[in-house]
Amino acid sequence: MFLRTRREAVSPAEVGLPTGSRRRTPGLRRAELATLAGVSVEYLTRLEQGRDRRPSARVLSTLADVLRLTIGERVHLYRLTKAAEGFSCTGGTPFPLRSVRATVRALLAGLEPAPAVLLNRLGEVLAHTSGYQRLAGPLGLLDGEPPNLARFVFTDDRARAAYPDWEHVADEQVAALKQGPFRADPHIAALVDELTVTAGASFAQRVATVPGVPRNSGTTRVVHPGAGELRLAYETLDLTADDQRILVHLPADEATAAALDRLAAPGPRALRAVSG
Repeated sequence: MFLRTRREAVSPAEVGLPTGSRRRTPGLRRAELATLAGVSVEYLTRLEQGRDRRPSARVLSTLADVLRLTIGERVHLYRLTKAAEGFSCTGGTPFPLRSVRATVRALLAGLEPAPAVLLNRLGEVLAHTSGYQRLAGPLGLLDGEPPNLARFVFTDDRARAAYPDWEHVADEQVAALKQGPFRADPHIAALVDELTVTAGASFAQRVATVPGVPRNSGTTRVVHPGAGELRLAYETLDLTADDQRILVHLPADEATAAALDRLAAPGPRALRAVSG
């Protein structure tokens, strides 16, 4: 019913089709949507009637693109299909750990005032320093429940403004998801399917082409609403036993160091720019 409702809400003109004067169907005809999405009319009929319970993420993404679905509508479509097939992330692969050991919290506290964040293999934000709150909070990165770095980069419009080198950041997020078992991990596979639907081609094309070898260190640019453009060197600290990682950011130049100090004022100590 949801697909049919959205199909009937899209005018032929919106997708480049002639309007005509004898149309009795509101919005797109089923055959028109099927052609635009590259599926058969019979298959689309089964989808609309809820009789096909296993549509691929790529098919859902294509339908979502043609129907001009919003992010919220894409998530709804994804959840509808997963609920219909009784989707579950059970089996032999444990759910990514969301608890944080006391010693890891102490380590994060020792990294203050540097922006540092603890992530699990899904890219979920589990804990962070107050320095990371000052950096990422105004960007909108911590708004999710739980916040997820990959979801933010691919589905939040603010991400492209926050990261001037968004293409590179997006590549790195996909590389992080693809390392290890990737789709053999049902929890990663579920997130990948979701983002294929919600983010569309910008995500799906990277899944097909970006190797699963993320960089453990590098430099990234961030545009902060209160501090301007920042150049941040980052290092990744792997916590293998917990299947988690700490991402630590340090100022890559003196201007960034001064900007972070202003954000932290009256912070406990100044951040110095790293060289090299």
